[in-house]
Amino acid sequence: MKKIITAIDIGTTKIVAIAGERNASGKIQIISMGSVPTPKDSVSKGVVQNIEQVSKAIIEAVDIACEKGNITFEEAYIGIAGQHIHTRRSSHSVIINSPEFEILKSDVEKLQSEIYHSDLDPGEEILHVIPQDYTVDKNFGITKPAGMYGRKLHGNFNIIIGESISAKNIKRCVERVGITPVGIYLEPLASSAAVLTEDEKEAGVALIDIGGGTTDLAIYYEGILRYTAIIPFGGDIITSDIKKGCIILPKVAEAIKVKHGKALSEFAPENSLIVVEGINGRESKQISMRTIAEIIQARVEEICEIIDFELTGSGYRNKLAAGISLTGGGALLKHIQQLMKYKLGLDVKLSRPGDNLSSANRDINNPKYSTAVGLLMLGIEDWETKYAKMTPEEYQQYSEKPLKDEDIDVDEKNPKKRKRNIFGNFKQTLIEFMDDNDKEV
Repeated sequence: MKKIITAIDIGTTKIVAIAGERNASGKIQIISMGSVPTPKDSVSKGVVQNIEQVSKAIIEAVDIACEKGNITFEEAYIGIAGQHIHTRRSSHSVIINSPEFEILKSDVEKLQSEIYHSDLDPGEEILHVIPQDYTVDKNFGITKPAGMYGRKLHGNFNIIIGESISAKNIKRCVERVGITPVGIYLEPLASSAAVLTEDEKEAGVALIDIGGGTTDLAIYYEGILRYTAIIPFGGDIITSDIKKGCIILPKVAEAIKVKHGKALSEFAPENSLIVVEGINGRESKQISMRTIAEIIQARVEEICEIIDFELTGSGYRNKLAAGISLTGGGALLKHIQQLMKYKLGLDVKLSRPGDNLSSANRDINNPKYSTAVGLLMLGIEDWETKYAKMTPEEYQQYSEKPLKDEDIDVDEKNPKKRKRNIFGNFKQTLIEFMDDNDKEV
């Protein structure tokens, strides 16, 4: 059984709605994508600050994706980031009671599920439980204990923890426009799914995703996620530095960064000037390209220092045979690879999400869409784990939201052929959403 999966990436600078499925060759096929700028000050450092504005932007992005792909967004997988997210190590044990003390898959699942009941600080919740290794009686370092024999199963885990309110706000933004959030994933996990290969994860690699508001770090070794960190600096802080250093408007600073920005000042021509028009007829000003590059380099070097601190603190800095996989919109800054390689002493590769797709046009195969593509891929894997082997009839019985007659149009040329309405209930939700806002005014 196949199904079109939908995902929504709520970022500091953009909101992306994306839909796709796994094709017959096993590759991910992108059906459609819609992207709109995030309203100003509505998302800060990956955390939602204004639910109403974000909800309106989600409507715009989903509307674009629906029109392009002739699909609906009834449910979606979403991502979460922010400085509030942290990782903690935990361990737990269970006693094996099965015949002959064989460890069953259910024993492993029970062990992992009980970790979700770990004591947390008020207002926190566990987002992910990542198994590290297991011990069966006195046999250490086991990665797949199911099928072994033993009386006691012990597991070591990394648990990823975030603020409950932040997660609820993200879900609320989606629910408010009539879309059901069916899964929430840490954004570095999503980006990793989109750009990392199994060989890289096995050898040891650090994913660095430089987004608009944060820089996300995920370290893999021996195929297992070992460490994550969210650094509260991204592309927006570089834009802010240019704005303050050159005393110009934020939109002008962003345009200069994208078009002329360089992470290494030595590559910026010393005598080249950028002319910036004055505000409302005032006199224009000239800004040195070398000055712009020096501002950018100073901030990128600071981000590198924090990354280096996190790499060292993880304990895996000297085990990264595959070096660094660099992605996110900030990875497109000229010469940032060279600067990171110099500052961190590791190989740096620019990674794009297209390698795992059946076909990727130029727009989608862009580092800034790695998180969105990764959310879609994780959603497809989740669907396949839960429902793919079910018949349509079985899924209708199991699903919380079975297909309704009002969500289906009849093809006039072939009444027996039933197809989903292009927008389904989404258009009605949009109308109701706008009416509610008018009433509030």
